[in-house]
Amino acid sequence: MTQTEPTFVLVTGSGATSFLWNPAAGEIVLRGHRALPVELPGHGFDAVFPDGYGSPQDLERFTAAPSPLAGLTLDDYAEHTLGIVRRAAEHGPVVLVGHSLGGSTVTRVANTAPELLDSVVYLSAYCCVDSSTVIAYAPTSPAPDSPLARARRMVFLGDPRQTGVTRTNPRTGDPDVLAVQHALLMAELDPAQVPAVLAYATQPDEPLQVVLADAKVDADTWGRLPRTYIRTDQDEVVPLEVQDRMIAEADRLTPSNPFTVHTVAAGHFAPITHAAEIAGLLTKGK
Repeated sequence: MTQTEPTFVLVTGSGATSFLWNPAAGEIVLRGHRALPVELPGHGFDAVFPDGYGSPQDLERFTAAPSPLAGLTLDDYAEHTLGIVRRAAEHGPVVLVGHSLGGSTVTRVANTAPELLDSVVYLSAYCCVDSSTVIAYAPTSPAPDSPLARARRMVFLGDPRQTGVTRTNPRTGDPDVLAVQHALLMAELDPAQVPAVLAYATQPDEPLQVVLADAKVDADTWGRLPRTYIRTDQDEVVPLEVQDRMIAEADRLTPSNPFTVHTVAAGHFAPITHAAEIAGLLTKGK
């Protein structure tokens, strides 16, 4: 039976599992809508962990081990998500939402099949317009004492050219690393909650091929869809100036169809820390 209420298809970012969206998805459903957090290929129950990650951990082996997920691409993510969108669209409108790196998947699906989507939403997500890749928008010279700079020194493990991925250790017990993850991703949360969030909402590897893929928008397809950007003004991963740059580029590309913009006083893991507010913005007027 076709319904008028939209299905919110929720795409995760780098190294995240679908659990990251669960608090917001629950709030969406409690507002009378349908929500489906997407488990991308190689994520969640589909993940295969690198050597040394198990218990007890062999940190030296884990740091250097090639990833079983290294062969996954943005095409794999987009094809999987498009299959979900096609099925959901049989029952009514679909709103495709991406968080962080998930913006690349949203863009690729919207480029390919805009007719299946009611609208697209980017939540502190990469929307590549003038530049083709996420890496071109990533901050290059963060302040040395910033959470992002400290994370690059302490949180990320191994050589991506060897492992084929960007790698973290969600099972870490190192208090200094946990403190950096807290400041980088979820400063609004009680620090005692950080290990549980990392254990459930993240996994060690994100394929480098996805991070480096061409994710540029297509003005003729993506550009005709209604689109919303939810800014997170305390974000240390995708800083506000980067978010604003992408919004401005997109609006210049299709000036007759600009972003609707909202701002949340939140850090990067807003789907967890501000679930009710995010759900309210997504469902407003639906």
